[in-house]
Amino acid sequence: MRTVTWFSCGAASAVAAQLALRKDPKTIVARCVVKNEHPDNDRFAIDVAKWLGVEIINLASKKYADCWDVWEKRRFLNSPQGALCTVEMKKKVRQEFEDIEDIQVFGFTYEERDRAERFNANNPEIRTWFPLIEHRVSKRDCYRQIERAGIELPAMYRLGYHNANCVGCVKGGKGYWNKIRKDFPEVFARMSAIEEMLDASVIRGTPLRKLDPSEGRHEDLVLPDCGLFCGENEGTI
Repeated sequence: MRTVTWFSCGAASAVAAQLALRKDPKTIVARCVVKNEHPDNDRFAIDVAKWLGVEIINLASKKYADCWDVWEKRRFLNSPQGALCTVEMKKKVRQEFEDIEDIQVFGFTYEERDRAERFNANNPEIRTWFPLIEHRVSKRDCYRQIERAGIELPAMYRLGYHNANCVGCVKGGKGYWNKIRKDFPEVFARMSAIEEMLDASVIRGTPLRKLDPSEGRHEDLVLPDCGLFCGENEGTI
């Protein structure tokens, strides 16, 4: 029986991997590589691997080059049930690697308990473990822990985004896409062109070409001072 922790180049999944390795030093750390992510994610993965003292196994879709490839070939962006790119670039890649006996570790934080419950409900066939929830570790605690380790957080965090996922996520709202318009205009333009080609929209009912630059709300992520690590969790991480 293996323990497999899924590293997504975010602070939470890095700290979850640390906790998993502390409990089981043979834990496998795996990453589903998606080329739509910011290039700095690769640097972060290297730094985290050194910190953890293990190799991170890189996995990738054998069918699609990246999310653009999925959207263009499948002619589909998203729906209320989720995004096809996530299914093809992450879920199916994970399923090809997993074993029915695996204990699979995911970096849901303490404030994401509802998301973890939904994940279990939607994936009853796998055995999950959420060490951050078990240890009552929050997102801010994870940022602090990474900074305490001397690792620079991924570029997307430093730009104010709330996670280190793809640049230009089809699950983002108006505020998110207006921030992408400002920070990554080439991604905004390419997604707008795909919308027109597919006669679809990443924001329900609002094509990006008609999105008012003042619409939506995206509060930049406020990164914590690593010297203010919460004492309640200090001994658990």
